[in-house]
Amino acid sequence: MSGVDWYVEGIEFGSCNCVYACPCQFEALPTGGYCRGFEAVHIEKGRFGDVVLDGLNVALLYAWPGPIFEGKGEMLAIIDERADARQRDALSKILHGEETDAGATHWWVYRSMSDTVHPPIFKTIEFEANVDARSGRVMIPGVLESMGRPIKSPATGAEHRVRIDIPNGIEFEFAEIGSATTTSRSAIRLDLTDTYGQFNRLHHSRSGVVHR
Repeated sequence: MSGVDWYVEGIEFGSCNCVYACPCQFEALPTGGYCRGFEAVHIEKGRFGDVVLDGLNVALLYAWPGPIFEGKGEMLAIIDERADARQRDALSKILHGEETDAGATHWWVYRSMSDTVHPPIFKTIEFEANVDARSGRVMIPGVLESMGRPIKSPATGAEHRVRIDIPNGIEFEFAEIGSATTTSRSAIRLDLTDTYGQFNRLHHSRSGVVHR
């Protein structure tokens, strides 16, 4: 498949409605039978052809009435308002699975499983995340707010550390898992309290996860 060569490297923080051990990561049905959530990424290093994407933030809201593989979902991309016209176009294409080999990234899968793709919006995206500490914060005024923290034992109150390792994953190879509380008042609404929180480094290209 010929097309634009691109690469994105950065830190990702996301959450969905599932319990801490998100069943989707284990090829099982989602908690409650449906999937709703978000992800946000701070791009430390990125390019789309000759378009530099360093330092920009993006986010994606999504929802499916059942498991992702059954489709009928919807998605909304939010792109850093600091991006110029070429950067906005590049990031929109990446998040919508364009210029990507079939099935190579989770973004491609999300787009192919969504009947409704809302037009991207351009907003200030405040992003903080520490993968090792399992902590994060995302604020998109008028759209989304999420706070991530470590899982705490209900018996002792001590922090609990657990990780997911997926050698052949289409989103990450390795992620720290925590707890997140999220609200969204966008076209895709979220009201999540202490659900699955994911903290990871992201390395994507048009052919999928870049193994390091």
